[in-house]
Amino acid sequence: MRQQTANVLSLQNIIVRNTGGRLSAKRIHELTKVELQSMLPEADQVLAVTSGLAVLDCLRHQIHTLEKAVMQRLQHSPAYEQLLTVDGIGAILAQTMVLETGHIGRLPTVGNYASYCRCVKSTKISNGKRKGQGNVKNGNPYLEWAYMEAAQFAIRFSPTVQRFYQRKQAKSHLMIARKAVAHKLSRACYYIMRDLVPFEVHKAFG
Repeated sequence: MRQQTANVLSLQNIIVRNTGGRLSAKRIHELTKVELQSMLPEADQVLAVTSGLAVLDCLRHQIHTLEKAVMQRLQHSPAYEQLLTVDGIGAILAQTMVLETGHIGRLPTVGNYASYCRCVKSTKISNGKRKGQGNVKNGNPYLEWAYMEAAQFAIRFSPTVQRFYQRKQAKSHLMIARKAVAHKLSRACYYIMRDLVPFEVHKAFG
């Protein structure tokens, strides 16, 4: 997906530099060679974009193949099915959480899991003494991304989560408030994956 995004941005930049207009990612995928020949002034530019589109087509097929394989593997995963009951978590985020978490038993407490997901403040400790903050390399960056994305969707679509977010935002910065929602979701998902129970929004955000 990162490679696909990088290629789309590269093609957009070529077109902007030579035409002055920016095309959406969807429009980039729809371009034909005839359109490119009328749009771009030089044959070398047409060749560059045409080659990029061929790479995008290959990436799209490979992404589809990988997603299909992942879905087949997770179809019978009870943890995956229960995560889908969480406000703000869809198929992609649930897949990310299950696969990046691994066996939930390796994280003995909910605090360990929230920390692993980078949803709590990081503090550097040496010989039992606090040596500073901001140890951002600890934890799993993909889980941090997944829970921040889930928080954004939960804030939009769940009135209960939205009220919690607004209370936090009134006392702090919006990103801190969003991180607080992500923290709550990570704690809820720990119990969901450990106990295989559905999400209860009032228990998590009440």
